[in-house]
Amino acid sequence: MFDKILVANRGEIALRVIRAAREMGIRSVAVHSTADADAMHVRMADETVCIGPPSSSESYLSIPAIIAACEVTGAQAVHPGYGFLSENANFVQIVEDHDLTFIGPSAEHIRIMGDKITAKDTMKALGVPCVPGSEGGIADVAAAKALCAEVGYPVIVKATAGGGGRGMKVARDEGELERAFLTARSEAKAAFGNDEVYIEKYLTTPRHIEVQVFGDGKGRAVHLGERDCSLQRRHQKVLEEAPGPCITDEERARIGAICADACANINYRGAGTIEFLYENGEFFFIEMNTRLQVEHPVTEAIFGVDLVREQIRVAEGLPMSFTQEELAINGHAIEVRINAEKLPDFAPRPGTITQFHAPGGLGVRMDSALYDGYRIPPYYDSLIAKLIVHGADRDTALRRLARALGELIVDGVDTTVPLFHALLQEEDIRSGNYNIHWLEHWLETNLRE
Repeated sequence: MFDKILVANRGEIALRVIRAAREMGIRSVAVHSTADADAMHVRMADETVCIGPPSSSESYLSIPAIIAACEVTGAQAVHPGYGFLSENANFVQIVEDHDLTFIGPSAEHIRIMGDKITAKDTMKALGVPCVPGSEGGIADVAAAKALCAEVGYPVIVKATAGGGGRGMKVARDEGELERAFLTARSEAKAAFGNDEVYIEKYLTTPRHIEVQVFGDGKGRAVHLGERDCSLQRRHQKVLEEAPGPCITDEERARIGAICADACANINYRGAGTIEFLYENGEFFFIEMNTRLQVEHPVTEAIFGVDLVREQIRVAEGLPMSFTQEELAINGHAIEVRINAEKLPDFAPRPGTITQFHAPGGLGVRMDSALYDGYRIPPYYDSLIAKLIVHGADRDTALRRLARALGELIVDGVDTTVPLFHALLQEEDIRSGNYNIHWLEHWLETNLRE
């Protein structure tokens, strides 16, 4: 059993890991930049280490600083949370080279899934359904045109090393292809230092469905159902729910078994999420995230498990504490991501919290590091809270979400809370009738960015 783990992150996810460790009797070390000296995760940890100035590149992304913090505190393992270094294979290797344990997948699996083409090839070989498209990177416009003539339009050009919507461009016909191809390459080079792109068939009205998987690294893996993350703005998730309102029990069992078998076959360790586009009853693999997801609480709610606790257990070499047969869905859960942003343009609005009151009651969970007087720094992501509700069914969860949003108070900064009040009035949201393009179209009509 670990005596002490270091949390290489900040904000609500760092606090989430610290809480799980404390319940397991494990001491925690919080690292922080100078801008986060008064952050809640720093206040709640057993030990703290300042690792640099506000810039992420000089603090939370500084591998030498994090390794040094492990050495001076005697931490035996590192939990990366999500973002920052959580999917950096080089970081994992360095952690292990210093005789520390990385609480997450192996460097090899992170490396494989971090490259979109390699990930697709790997998943295809493991029997996971994939979107029709190129077998690898596309060298030039001529090759792109030849492929698209075979696949058919519309298509989407994607950066091999991409993520977060960067390096992605849609071409609806051959006339748009050259510009989309060259723009995607340019964006990919600027964002990732790698201008390689690939092409896939562009589905017109898909939903974003992701399957939560968990493996013990020894050939055993399970799935914990799916989450519907289709409500997105500029490829960034806004609301997530589980189970997916459009997925049947038969579809869930089928795609879940495929994903669990794929992870078992490669001896995957820890938590992971296999993401799909879903349209007309078919699933098409898009990527695998080799880490804990922002939206993991909705899965925890409907299955009654602690995924962070399970990550730590498996990293210690212990077996998973549940089998596939023991995992049963109970009710419905919804999460909304609350950002410090001003509508309608969603511009970040850091500032000082003058009053904060978290909602409560049955089936309500608030993952946040806010408190009265906290100053939200301008250097990091604008996510400040996640509100999660759980109910016996989807209608109950929606009603509970409306009630909880009404109780929430975040004064001193602009937030995206009004967006969710408005969305809950929409019949398409209440009925679950939406896809990955729905929110963008709704925003154009209702908020007029």
